[in-house]
Amino acid sequence: MTVPHELDSQPLEKLDKPYLIRLILTMQQQLAEQEELIQRLLDQVAEQQTQIQTLRDQLAKDSHNSSKPPGSDGLKKPRTRSLRQKGQRPKGGQPGHQGNTLKMVAEPDHVETHRVTSCPHCQTELSDIEATGHEKRQVFDVPPVRIEVTEHQAEIKQCPACGQPVTGEFPSHVSQPVQYGPRLKAQASYLNNYHFIPLARTEELMTDFYGQSPSEPVIIEANQQLAHQTEPSRASIKQQLLTAHVAHFDESGLRVEGQLHWLHVVSTPELTLYHVHRKRGQAGMAAGGVLSEFQGGAVHDHWPSYLKFDNCRHYFCNAHHLRELQFILEQYQQPWAAEMAQLLLDIKAEVEGTPPPAMSLPAERLAHYEAKYDKLIAKGLAAHPPPDIPSPKKRGRPKQSPPKNLLDRLQTHQSGVLAFMYDFRVPFDNNLAERDIRMIKVKQKVSGTFRTLSGAHNFCAIRSYISTVRKQDHNVIDAIYHAFVGQPFIPSGAMA
Repeated sequence: MTVPHELDSQPLEKLDKPYLIRLILTMQQQLAEQEELIQRLLDQVAEQQTQIQTLRDQLAKDSHNSSKPPGSDGLKKPRTRSLRQKGQRPKGGQPGHQGNTLKMVAEPDHVETHRVTSCPHCQTELSDIEATGHEKRQVFDVPPVRIEVTEHQAEIKQCPACGQPVTGEFPSHVSQPVQYGPRLKAQASYLNNYHFIPLARTEELMTDFYGQSPSEPVIIEANQQLAHQTEPSRASIKQQLLTAHVAHFDESGLRVEGQLHWLHVVSTPELTLYHVHRKRGQAGMAAGGVLSEFQGGAVHDHWPSYLKFDNCRHYFCNAHHLRELQFILEQYQQPWAAEMAQLLLDIKAEVEGTPPPAMSLPAERLAHYEAKYDKLIAKGLAAHPPPDIPSPKKRGRPKQSPPKNLLDRLQTHQSGVLAFMYDFRVPFDNNLAERDIRMIKVKQKVSGTFRTLSGAHNFCAIRSYISTVRKQDHNVIDAIYHAFVGQPFIPSGAMA
């Protein structure tokens, strides 16, 4: 603030009053401008601190403390700390696990006898000596494989009554003069869609195995046919998902025709249904035909679009919460986060340790855990008071820190977070859907992108069919073969 020189050279009583008034007003204006400048600088510093913290948070996030997949960690993978408690799952086979040891069969297909002709100790001739027993070893192997060609002959007869020629009917799957059969097409589709072997390499593999090389268009046509033939199975899957008590939902990005699309999945332990859509949110979710009509319990993460469906109950993935709590503990050093994570794990352990036929924790244990949960929420909120009311110039809600955002979600959706202790049919996490969707991401890593949207739809249809067949412990190759011949596998009633 500038002070005029005449105030230093003359007494105040000799200065005229109007001049002093103008001087005071000028100084007040300068003071207000300085205060405004200081406030702008403080706001700028606060904004920069927020941006710095946001950048630090982004750099600190990886697969162990956020929802980022492990593949995004890059070559410098972090030393991750498992969220599983020590001693819960020791290394090696778990109790009750049925091993897959190779066992001898009673009736082998071939027997080779290795005779003893002489004694290695004294060289006595033993060719004419009868054996007193046999030491047995069995080798399991695949016989040499070759293509079998079946010729279908439709009889042609002359009708003696009308004189017209009559030709017999070929089976529905024999439509060309020369074609590949349903079992070979089943194997090609299986390799391409389930094991993600590209078209060219599938052609090479079939050539190496069978001496025949079905071209890429043949494999593509087989995929289209299989997707069409499995429509009855997918209709049954969708209907059973609609009546499930609990179903898992998830979504992930997928490149189609060089553009970002979204792969959506709905699954239970017995059923899987995929679909691809241009949108990630409500429109994409509804396009699958399940979530918009589902009336059971939907397990998912906290993506807001799921909550727009009020026709169902919403349960939340606690594996996501554990990773977010780990992030808050590492980046913000807040003890309540570690305590909340431990509380969720303690409830999970008690749920898993409760013997049947109980379907919920006892009322006193529910009240105990609810009280501890509320106490930790209050402790966290005390460390994060509500942000200041923004000035009228700033639009929207005031920005909050990641800990405050998580606390708000945990408080607002407490019943959905703790649902697994009220109803044992509700899982602790959404890992089932994440496992079902993970392999599709592997497909994208192998192929990069789907060249056509129809190809992506066919892939989702075939994967839905194969995943459901495998979950219900049926042979996948046989199920694909039966679909090609018009008898697709129809899943049994799901106990979801």
